[in-house]
Amino acid sequence: MSERRCGRSRGASCLPGVALAALLGGCVAVGPDFVVPAAPTIDRYTASDPEAMNAGSVEAGQKISRGAPVEGAWWRQFASSDLDAIVALALQDSPALQGAQATVTQAEDLLAAARGGRYPQVDLDLAGARGNIAAARNAAGVVSTSSVGPSLSYALDVFGATTRRVEQAEAMLDYQRAQFDASALALTSGAVLQAIALASALEQIRAVQDIIATDERNLELVRISQAAGKSAGLDVLTAESELASDRALLPPLLQETSAARHALAVLVGKAASEWAPPDLDFASLALPQELPLVLPSDLVRRRPDIAAAEAALHASNAAIGIATAQLYPAVTLSAAWTAASVGGALFASPGSAWDIAASVVAPLFHGGTLRAQRAAAIDAYAAQLAAYRQTVLQAFGQVADALHALGNDALLLDSQRKALDAAQATLDLTQQSFQAGQTSFLQIVVAERLYQEARLGYVRAKAQRYIDSVQLFVAMGGAPTGETPQAGR
Repeated sequence: MSERRCGRSRGASCLPGVALAALLGGCVAVGPDFVVPAAPTIDRYTASDPEAMNAGSVEAGQKISRGAPVEGAWWRQFASSDLDAIVALALQDSPALQGAQATVTQAEDLLAAARGGRYPQVDLDLAGARGNIAAARNAAGVVSTSSVGPSLSYALDVFGATTRRVEQAEAMLDYQRAQFDASALALTSGAVLQAIALASALEQIRAVQDIIATDERNLELVRISQAAGKSAGLDVLTAESELASDRALLPPLLQETSAARHALAVLVGKAASEWAPPDLDFASLALPQELPLVLPSDLVRRRPDIAAAEAALHASNAAIGIATAQLYPAVTLSAAWTAASVGGALFASPGSAWDIAASVVAPLFHGGTLRAQRAAAIDAYAAQLAAYRQTVLQAFGQVADALHALGNDALLLDSQRKALDAAQATLDLTQQSFQAGQTSFLQIVVAERLYQEARLGYVRAKAQRYIDSVQLFVAMGGAPTGETPQAGR
């Protein structure tokens, strides 16, 4: 860390410089100047970043575009007007995002307050008194006195304490802006993920309803077969048990849809009783075929959590300068003019006085407090630097996890699709054989169970691929810095 100082490192040796700085109106900002941490030199997140994720000919693959930028409204990659409307409503009405915006505004006000320390402070002093204070002047009776006049004070920023406070306030504004971006990313990704959860639950419900309809047809067939003396009563009980078991799959899925709808209502800032999302399905959601992969050196400059950690590091660095400045003399200029009256109305027979003064307060002995405060500020910076490095490592790990998850999703979805096709063909043949009297009803039950598991597994694998695509956009930092749509704007 580089450090700008006045002469040597202790305040007593800089006293000659104080007068010179005061005359010239100059400033020496003591403490280290902030240096942005260097971008990482690695160019990959894993030992071998995938270029394409295509499990085969059954399902469409996804392509990774290294170095490609992330679109600001990244959720539009899913090509759903309903999803776009949900996200737009969330960005407009979410109380969480409005709160984050208010925090940014608060940081702007605190920065303006810190900048005010650069200017002279002007006040108006007005005083009045009544008593026998004139007795000391050989005057009898009760006397009224009054005075009024402006006063001016200006603390010279000789060693940059004010400059460092302004720098710290600027860093905290950067921090709150990054936190706003992080809140917007959490809001948009949450809305997209809940929309996918709703689509997945609705598609699973349709699958279960189809399975239940098949169970009902099978029960009808086995009852007809029993009436004809071709099936035993055990087959009827088995069919009834299968139907009841599959019907039991519906309530949990209905609860999933309700939970997703209610979560979306909360995200858009509405009560569940006054707003409901449209029913989404995978037919109305396009899987992004080309996914951007921001390079590590660019990721550290665009992820909001890393930007927030960098801003916090900057604020900690400025705190070292503030603590260092306390070790040096403080120089204050002041001026005042007073109009006073004794025994009459103000300005009736006034007297006036003025003064101009300069003061220097140099710390001599504080029991080691000032040096300890500076050491604590240095320790805080070291802790924040470690937190920054940890944030970067976690970000890289999230990208690596998302990349591997997408690759595994492609393999899983391809396998589930093949399993579904095979289960469907097996079930069709088994049903035809049963109607021809060539197989037992137990074989139908087995075939249906395999088909049910394959169909639900396929829907879940498809949903997971959408979810992990969203997670990659989130790991990339979502919207580029400065492009995040803001609440109420």
